[in-house]
Amino acid sequence: MRASLHHDGLQEGVVEARAFQLEAVDVSLSSSTLLVLPTAAGKTAVAWMVIAEMLERTNGWALMIAPTAALVKQHLDDLELVFDKDSTQPISMSGAIPPSKREGMWNKGRLVVSTPQVVRNDVNRGLLDLSDCCLLIIDEAHHSTGERAEAQVADLYLEFANEPLILGMTASPGSNIQKVEEICNRLRVGRIHLRTSEDDMVSEHLANLEIEELRVRVPNEIRELVEPFIRWQETIVERERRLGRYVMPGPVTHRGLANAMERANLAVRRGQADAYGSMSRIGLAMSLHHLINHLLCQGIAAAKEFLDRKEYGEDAEKKNTRNLLRDSRVRSLRESLAEMSESHSKVGAVRRLIRERLRRDSESRIIVFATFRDTVTALEQALLDLKGAKPIQFIGQSKRSSGTGLTPKQQIERIESFRSGEGNVLIATSVGEEGLDIPTADLVIFYEPVPSEIRTIQRRGRTGRHRDGDVVVLIAEDTRDEGARQAALRREENMQRAVARVGRKLARSTHIDLSNLSNFSVGENGEKISASEFVIAVRKKNRPVLKEVDEITEQKPSTVSDQLSPSAFRPKGQTGLEQFNPVED
Repeated sequence: MRASLHHDGLQEGVVEARAFQLEAVDVSLSSSTLLVLPTAAGKTAVAWMVIAEMLERTNGWALMIAPTAALVKQHLDDLELVFDKDSTQPISMSGAIPPSKREGMWNKGRLVVSTPQVVRNDVNRGLLDLSDCCLLIIDEAHHSTGERAEAQVADLYLEFANEPLILGMTASPGSNIQKVEEICNRLRVGRIHLRTSEDDMVSEHLANLEIEELRVRVPNEIRELVEPFIRWQETIVERERRLGRYVMPGPVTHRGLANAMERANLAVRRGQADAYGSMSRIGLAMSLHHLINHLLCQGIAAAKEFLDRKEYGEDAEKKNTRNLLRDSRVRSLRESLAEMSESHSKVGAVRRLIRERLRRDSESRIIVFATFRDTVTALEQALLDLKGAKPIQFIGQSKRSSGTGLTPKQQIERIESFRSGEGNVLIATSVGEEGLDIPTADLVIFYEPVPSEIRTIQRRGRTGRHRDGDVVVLIAEDTRDEGARQAALRREENMQRAVARVGRKLARSTHIDLSNLSNFSVGENGEKISASEFVIAVRKKNRPVLKEVDEITEQKPSTVSDQLSPSAFRPKGQTGLEQFNPVED
């Protein structure tokens, strides 16, 4: 069913009524809730409805936090369309506004959207009072762990708000039960509301998403560069195997090295003198492992960036780093890389995919995700001469020497350029993975698979939001790419089970189904009905139907021996008696 939603706090007809969203609103108004919906299923619309109801019920104000300035700007633009400016006055806060000016701005409207760092800092400075904040909405709530700013804002809100209510929203809370439990504990949620893309009420509203894995061969010249470092790493690992510290069988993996480092640490605590040498060697093997994977899975640019970070970054003074950079093999590699242009097969694959997509539809919008900034730059250079391609870099802020990064203002400008069509290929690092709603992005390319199910879901969710989309994952053959892809798939499969398991353990308060929807109504074909009636009707429509009569065709019993020869019941190759000729007397 497609129908228009009505509520006094929302602009007339701007929100489409979807039954599963109304169910989420009903639950979210009953107690603090973690809302888990697929990307493009309308988590933000749920937030709008919860905001409207809470501003109607109370005299307080609502706060929404989002992890990036670009996402804050997107939310503000949407809120200004959905809410009446005179009554709610939606405003945004960011670090670009000096604290002295922010102090007087917090009280200007009943609806504020901000980055979490600004909220945390202003509460701690005494510039912001959360006592009358009736609702905290945390977008991308999977960040609400540890010392992340989102978690700290939740702590402050729960401490200072008179009647706190939290709505945490995410498509990917993670597959680790302990992490999901931490999110729930930090937000003090009473309920998890989980809906998957397989749910009938949800699936009919989602665009189709085709996911393709494209395997590429690593060029021989890169494999030749890597070979000395593979042998160097294997020499270290073999020595640690003999010492009983590297114990995992098979090829060298990061997990195996991490386990070896733990064993070496334990040996140090036991007073074993040779363990310090093991720790140093294993640390060096870890650096080599990263370098090898940068070359094989990413390419020349990423390997350059990795070595530059080693020389000028936080680890520059560490003994392992100095040993790595002084080695003649590394010095020779850096000289070779300085003279080489990007030659990884993935770059050519990206060019082909974009050329074919733009040839089919010149109005397409394409997003390419890459982990490293130098890879982003190399891809931009590779696309500059491609007919019809107008590439735009989208990276985060940085203090690294390898790049200056983009300010929040520049990030917003580049997203707007991409939306408007001034650019049609957005080449982004992880800063572009979350939340951004780019309606016409119909192709997403993963330059590499990422083992994190959270990042995989977030990246994939940048397409198929409003129309059918495609996702292509580039996988370098015989590299860690293959393992990373399988790891992400396994973790994604485990995620729903982990969330459901944690949800069952929560001490939920009593709630009467659909009791929080009395102020909502739905208009369809000129007629209005209550939101609860609408939800009940959609539930009825999607209810499984059982056949009254199970039609079974009666079959005559058959004799197996009449249809199958005796050889069908013997192990393959075994001789039967019927195969011997009778002996004549």
